[in-house]
Amino acid sequence: MVDLESEVPPLPPRYRFRDLLLGDQGWQNDDRVQVEFYMNENTFKERLKLFFIKNQRSSLRIRLFNFSLKLLSCLLYIIRVLLENPSQGNEWSHIFWVNRSLPLWGLQVSVALISLFETILLGYLSYKGNIWEQILRIPFILEIINAVPFIISIFWPSLRNLFVPVFLNCWLAKHALENMINDLHRAIQRTQSAMFNQVLILISTLLCLIFTCICGIQHLERIGKKLNLFDSLYFCIVTFSTVGFGDVTPETWSSKLFVVAMICVALVVLPIQFEQLAYLWMERQKSGGNYSRHRAQTEKHVVLCVSSLKIDLLMDFLNEFYAHPRLQDYYVVILCPTEMDVQVRRVLQIPMWSQRVIYLQGSALKDQDLLRAKMDDAEACFILSSRCEVDRTSSDHQTILRAWAVKDFAPNCPLYVQILKPENKFHIKFADHVVCEEEFKYAMLALNCICPATSTLITLLVHTSRGQEGQQSPEQWQKMYGRCSGNEVYHIVLEESTFFAEYEGKSFTYASFHAHKKFGVCLIGVRREDNKNILLNPGPRYIMNATDICFYINITKEENSAFKNQDQQRRSNVPRSFYHGPSRLPVHSIIASMGTVAIDLQDTSCRSTSGPTLSLPTEGSKEIRRPSIAPVLEVADTSSIQTCDLLSDQSEDETTADEEISSNLEYAKGYPPYSPYIGSSPTFCHLLHEKVPFCCLRLDKSCQHNYYEDAKAYGFKNKLIIVAAETAGNGLYNFIVPLRAYYRPKKELNPIVLLLDNPLDDLLRCGVTFAANMVVVDKESTMSAEEDYMADAKTIVNVQTLFRLFSSLSIITELTHPANMRFMQFRAKDCYSLALSKLEKKEREKGSNLAFMFRLPFAAGRVFSISMLDTLLYQSFVKDYMISITRLLLGLDTTPGSGFLCSMKITEDDLWIRTYARLYQKLCSSTGDVPIGIYRTESQKLATSESRETASQSQISISVEEWEDTKDSKEQSHHRSNHRNSTSSDQSDHPLLRRKSMQWARRLSRKGPKHSGKTAEKITQQRLNLYRRSERQELAELVKNRMKHLGLSTVGYDEMNDHQSTLSYILINPSPDTRLELNDVVYLIRPDPLAYLPNSEPSRKNSICNAVAQDSREETQL
Repeated sequence: MVDLESEVPPLPPRYRFRDLLLGDQGWQNDDRVQVEFYMNENTFKERLKLFFIKNQRSSLRIRLFNFSLKLLSCLLYIIRVLLENPSQGNEWSHIFWVNRSLPLWGLQVSVALISLFETILLGYLSYKGNIWEQILRIPFILEIINAVPFIISIFWPSLRNLFVPVFLNCWLAKHALENMINDLHRAIQRTQSAMFNQVLILISTLLCLIFTCICGIQHLERIGKKLNLFDSLYFCIVTFSTVGFGDVTPETWSSKLFVVAMICVALVVLPIQFEQLAYLWMERQKSGGNYSRHRAQTEKHVVLCVSSLKIDLLMDFLNEFYAHPRLQDYYVVILCPTEMDVQVRRVLQIPMWSQRVIYLQGSALKDQDLLRAKMDDAEACFILSSRCEVDRTSSDHQTILRAWAVKDFAPNCPLYVQILKPENKFHIKFADHVVCEEEFKYAMLALNCICPATSTLITLLVHTSRGQEGQQSPEQWQKMYGRCSGNEVYHIVLEESTFFAEYEGKSFTYASFHAHKKFGVCLIGVRREDNKNILLNPGPRYIMNATDICFYINITKEENSAFKNQDQQRRSNVPRSFYHGPSRLPVHSIIASMGTVAIDLQDTSCRSTSGPTLSLPTEGSKEIRRPSIAPVLEVADTSSIQTCDLLSDQSEDETTADEEISSNLEYAKGYPPYSPYIGSSPTFCHLLHEKVPFCCLRLDKSCQHNYYEDAKAYGFKNKLIIVAAETAGNGLYNFIVPLRAYYRPKKELNPIVLLLDNPLDDLLRCGVTFAANMVVVDKESTMSAEEDYMADAKTIVNVQTLFRLFSSLSIITELTHPANMRFMQFRAKDCYSLALSKLEKKEREKGSNLAFMFRLPFAAGRVFSISMLDTLLYQSFVKDYMISITRLLLGLDTTPGSGFLCSMKITEDDLWIRTYARLYQKLCSSTGDVPIGIYRTESQKLATSESRETASQSQISISVEEWEDTKDSKEQSHHRSNHRNSTSSDQSDHPLLRRKSMQWARRLSRKGPKHSGKTAEKITQQRLNLYRRSERQELAELVKNRMKHLGLSTVGYDEMNDHQSTLSYILINPSPDTRLELNDVVYLIRPDPLAYLPNSEPSRKNSICNAVAQDSREETQL
């Protein structure tokens, strides 16, 4: 192998670096040639062209110099006119000759020489083979007219006083100004507004016309009235403004002809300029212009990126964003690719919004539009998806691209992104805050089946409210409901708090109970200073630290509260009772005043740790003492953490041996072995030991493993939960997991039926007659409609049909638009709903963000709109913890040591507790649960005409087959309805009485005389009975006939049961003295059971849990 280094002689060390740069002359055998490359042709013309034309900065300097020369020539002309003393006479020589001093002539000649030389040079550099194209240009002709006579006068002195129309240089100055603006844009590499350029051109054109007319009239009138420049200016302004006073008029025919010519020029030039300006103005109104760079650097602003902007979305964002006091000085820049809607334009013209909201038409994928919105200076960027599109995946793809574009352009700008499909979340995991619509939607629908009205609870918590809604209503429930709706989640550092500072070193439950008792605030969670995870109700073993961040529910934040102690004498007059008996708890000592809101707080006096006995007096006949409430300990011990009878859920350890064996063979606790999408939080839940074959998942079709074809044949022990959806998407994972959570007892697990289509036959097969809940998910195919609000039409009508067919069925519905909630369970003659509609309008006029909250379906949690959760993303700008807390409440995220949301029902055995404060103490001292609200159901006091009509008709029992006497039956039913009016029960509640009545009617019909016209009477009676049947009976007969046709049993179908006479509502963080009522459902945040499992004595369920958990963790590690 040849040595390559030996073939190339080395360079001399002394000259090596110099030779590399300059070349080595000593190398005689080196035939290399140095070549220089130029971007342009290396000629003198090209170098001049590069300096005068191509180079932006040098060209800008040349344009500026040329513009200054033209202005100087016009100024010299004005000076010459002012210095001239015209002689008397009307000779035409005054038109062609003027008086020009020698210094002035010298200056004008110098300017003319320079201008002409520059014009010829630029013409030479721009020459491309056609010389006439350069000569016949208007700027070149004007330059020749204004410069050549001065140059001739150098060689011909007698022509020094020759008149030269130097004032025409104003048009050359206008031309130079246009070129200068273009070069300025190229030099600074910024695109200015076309509106600015057009306005500048229009103004310069007007000035040139006026200046030309002034100078022309003044010069031509030298042989007439001899007008000065001011009189000429006055005449031009009066003439061009079409006023025409007539006090100054031209006398000579030449000046008159000149005026006619100038008017004609103005009539041609100015309309063209105004048309272009109007067109640009209209386009500017559509595109929105630019956001000022100076304003972006001195003021704070956020950017809202949407694909289409609707009025509801805009108002929800603005109302929620500007509800926070510290955001009042922020600007909102809306970046949308579509033209502004008429309604949006009308709203943005309101002075309250026009000063703070700026609409820009543009795309987030263009850097130009992001620069217009000053995205790099923005405090935050909100990117919202369009949920009104049929293809929601395509909408997510657009959102993802927008998020990528913003992150690429402004990497330091915080991103708040809304996504629709959970499988697309991992594409935008870099965003600061993400809200996935389907995750939250299905989780709330699932929790609505366990904890009633969870959707309403979450919606009220994430909305900013004043707590003044419904306070003018005559009904007490609306006042309580509206006042409690003002509660929100706030945060504060413990050592800086008046609410919680005294509880440093004490347990969490002790701090939560006493803070509620003393200040009326509900402490729900904490976060360590060195930990990012929020813990909801970490339990009684958690010790509060001074640096902990406390999260609490209250009507307002602590910083906006003022604490005042009442007079000592007033305090001494309050009796110190130990609250025996059913007396009301005293409320005194401290008042927290927040503007127009005042909250009465509990007694602040210190009590002994043993505490008073909160037991009812013993009954005389039975010497049985009711259980008392134990005090909440400052530091919990093991014995205090136990389940009391009030809240005890029968666990697996309390079941019989046979039930335990059968249940363990069916279920095990662990993590799901498969994740439906990337980014789903692994949740510990109940699992089957063996995977069910796919063929067995079809409820209506038998397979080789089972022969069941309807839900009744399966013999489920618990009632069903039916989900009516269009497709089985990945979001259903978040519906199933909360219903199969590990903390739910196995005996309470409800079978889940997914119904992808809902005709009547399929509803009956899947067991709708004995279902606990039916969840109707808004269908994607109906979200796109010609009229926006018609997107819910199909869902509303289908739910109304279910409501009329199965009145006792609990239906939970999701809608696209919150305004359509008023059509749920619609009854035309319902006077109470009409009264609520008027109340909603009044609240909306007062500026409430929750005007729809008094609608009975929403208050009861039977309907919600996912668009109401858009405020969750908006609130995250101020409260960055709201998304994390909401996900923990809904079970979307599970943090070790964090509690979960559940509920308990107040029974007759629990009414001895009497008040919400005593319930709070009972829960904290026994199980460590923290109550956050009450779901209350009351009877509807205002009866409606339709309900009375339906009730009266439902009392009529008609049997077509037996041909009873309907008249007597109707009278008896009316008598019984009047007799049982106080109890409000139907005849269907007494089947024995009804059966005896029918038997008595049949005996009378058999004993009746038989006559020849019996057949005709029977037919007539049958027709009369069919006519008199109520609508409810017709629907019931339809359902029963379909069930018989399908071979289903009609047992269990209760067609007369009607729960429309009740109303339900939520009380978030009610006052401590709120009375408990029968059937109240209390929302609880229960501590994590796994956090307190003993390590030394693991139970049987722990061993199974750990075994399954380890296997599943290995499979689902992300």
